[in-house]
Amino acid sequence: MASPLKSLFPSSLLLLLLLLIVVNANAKRPNFKPGPWKNAHATFYGGSDGSATMGGACGYGDLHQQGYGLQNTALSPALFNNGQTCGACYEIKCLPSENNQNWCKPGQPSLLLTATNLCPADYSKPSNNGGWCNPPLEHFDIAQPSFLQIAEYKSGIVPVQYRRVPCVKKGGIRFTITGSQYFNLVLVWNVGGAGDVTSVEVKGDQKVKWTPMKRNWGQKWETNVVLVGESLTFRVRASDGRTSTSWRVAPRNWQFGQTFEGKNFK
Repeated sequence: MASPLKSLFPSSLLLLLLLLIVVNANAKRPNFKPGPWKNAHATFYGGSDGSATMGGACGYGDLHQQGYGLQNTALSPALFNNGQTCGACYEIKCLPSENNQNWCKPGQPSLLLTATNLCPADYSKPSNNGGWCNPPLEHFDIAQPSFLQIAEYKSGIVPVQYRRVPCVKKGGIRFTITGSQYFNLVLVWNVGGAGDVTSVEVKGDQKVKWTPMKRNWGQKWETNVVLVGESLTFRVRASDGRTSTSWRVAPRNWQFGQTFEGKNFK
């Protein structure tokens, strides 16, 4: 016996209706909003000019050229989540120390930072004396010039409050393609909204259908599918479930080492 729904709609119309429902559901996802305030601790690294914070476990490279600048932080493993949190943005406020020493700068300014690196665990030291990033601690190791905007240098470590906030970026999501014909590595950066990327798909304009990419490390995504000679479309999913599709951002004659700009989240 045919279902009442099939009797009312032809199969092609039913398929179109289901597609519209899926598209509409994604379109109604709200923009990324600030999260709740939580407690953690913060230290600093990278030298007085922050130069040692360039590169890092997220794979971004020159943070100045890519727009992240010195407003960056390394995350403890509990926050880093094996690289999935790379690109997330945080607001951080300094708090008076537990021993009632106040190393915070007056006026209680807050920092807006992007996660660009991993603060590795150091199991040779106790978690309350040098092993600041040991699990399960939530810890921020901030570029020194930025840390000094909220706390004194001599503090070394300060308690902080933090929350996730929307990332505000200039221009679109960037896709930097490296590798070789049989191994494509795409760095996804300058991501707005939630900032962190949970999945990437790529599609060509000829033979390559929608193909999921695998996280290689940080925000570098890989596929062994041959993409050379295809105009490339990328679909990025952020941690809040929203997707952004950048249609045919790379022309058929793209070359390894090039960067292409797509559509960003708001």
